[in-house]
Amino acid sequence: MSASILFIVYDNDSYIHWFPQGVGYLAAVLKNAGFDVTIYNQDYHHYPDSHLTEYLDKNAFDFIGFSFIAGYYQYRKAIAISNAINLSKKRPYYIIGGHGPSPEPEFFLKKTGADAVVIGEGEETIVELLTSVINKKGLEQVFGIAYLNAGGDCVINKKRALLKDIDAIPFPAYELFPVHYYRLLRMPHCTNSDFVMPLLSGRGCTFTCNFCYRMDKGFRPRSSFGIIEEIKFLKKYYGITFIAFSDELLMSSLSRVEELCHAFIASKINIKWDCNGRLNYAKPDILRLMKSAGCVFINYGIEAMDDHVLRKMGKGLTVHQIEEGIKATLDSGISPGFNIIFGHIGDNAKILQKGVDFLLKYDDGAQLRTIRPVTPYPGSPLYYHAIEMGFLQGCEDFYEHKHLNSDLMAVNFTDLSDDEYYRVLCEANSKLLTNYFRKKTSLSLNQVNQLYANKDLSFRGFRQS
Repeated sequence: MSASILFIVYDNDSYIHWFPQGVGYLAAVLKNAGFDVTIYNQDYHHYPDSHLTEYLDKNAFDFIGFSFIAGYYQYRKAIAISNAINLSKKRPYYIIGGHGPSPEPEFFLKKTGADAVVIGEGEETIVELLTSVINKKGLEQVFGIAYLNAGGDCVINKKRALLKDIDAIPFPAYELFPVHYYRLLRMPHCTNSDFVMPLLSGRGCTFTCNFCYRMDKGFRPRSSFGIIEEIKFLKKYYGITFIAFSDELLMSSLSRVEELCHAFIASKINIKWDCNGRLNYAKPDILRLMKSAGCVFINYGIEAMDDHVLRKMGKGLTVHQIEEGIKATLDSGISPGFNIIFGHIGDNAKILQKGVDFLLKYDDGAQLRTIRPVTPYPGSPLYYHAIEMGFLQGCEDFYEHKHLNSDLMAVNFTDLSDDEYYRVLCEANSKLLTNYFRKKTSLSLNQVNQLYANKDLSFRGFRQS
């Protein structure tokens, strides 16, 4: 009988959750390696954490895997899930991974009681780790993991080399998941009849913003052929009509975007899609091509409307590029997503107001946008800068005392007092929220006038969606 593993997909209290792509990939490679894989969908069912303990007591598994990102909610969820696992009478060998534990494996091993951490890309590592445990071999030769030895000391093994050919990785094991649920995800400019799924077009990013933690360096694109084949698969078996490209940066270069769009058009894939983009690549001809290939929304990392702060971030952008790129995106008929953060080194109230003014001028209302504080996530250069400056004492201080909510400040890098910081941020977001709902009110009133003045037969009722 082959060994079995249970993967936990945790509930983050969303109505419709994002498809857990990382777990999907790991499940696929383990299935191909002969393991029995089961998915525990706490997300879909909204199970309480205690349900997991009961489930483990009733069912026997050799391994249990849990992956999570770095965030205040995810940290507390990781502790709760770990407690539920450790209370089980049939506790399996427990493995954690993801952006959360990878940069600080010792802290998370001791906090969760896990047996091992998979650091970084996990497809090869997870198969080797499970095989070594089954065969009762030592873990010393399993690259890309961390664990506590018999003396309680943390051992971090050699880093695993990245997979060179990511097209060789199988598609996520969609058949193990409730795709009929995940496809109800809503994205900007999808219709009520659209079915949406996220898809990775590549791994990594070519840029090095100092507030970003990246598990692996470099960028590895998938081939256009492989991407199109997966889209065809999702269309055929799950009726998907809208792809949310979820990788950090689909717009990694002008040539890459051009190649991908021409491939979409030539294949007649006929899919709507959105992606994460870079404003220095937002050129009119490329954007027109993206529009013709089905792109309806590009999510941009603007971060700050000030060249000095952008340089401090290592953003590789200028205010001029941001303005020109947003204008070109709107002119092409594609909606831009505006991401601005506040509180980085050199930030002040005037710079924040520039960001607000920019949003009020160019936001087309496709998404509700507010401005959040910058957060020095563990593993990022900004995190180590905060420690060096004495703003943070380390990982435990970050999660237990500083990063308590994503909309509240973890570390104040500005010259403002904390009270001033929150006052100007409150004023900024009050303006943005007022503007958003003013636009929604205006749209609804226009519908009223159209309905009664022109007897609009297409009107389907006043509903919140």
